[in-house]
Amino acid sequence: MSSSSSDKFDLILDARGLICPMPVLKAKKSLRDVPGGGVLKVLATDPGSVADMKSFCEMTGNRLISSDQEDDVFIYFIEKTVS
Repeated sequence: MSSSSSDKFDLILDARGLICPMPVLKAKKSLRDVPGGGVLKVLATDPGSVADMKSFCEMTGNRLISSDQEDDVFIYFIEKTVS
């Protein structure tokens, strides 16, 4: 998944070096500080985070705008649903 709007975000979460389930748990907590319709950028190194972030977004109703990889870092852009 890729998106040209993925360079705009409201908050960044550096979850590099954390293993499952910490990247998802920290993303969930960080989304509390993102306004509805805002975007959280997540950096992670755990390969399991690819499936975890997708599942997390599907379960919570948030939108996974993009999921990319640069070297050993996975980069996610998650749009918080408007509540």
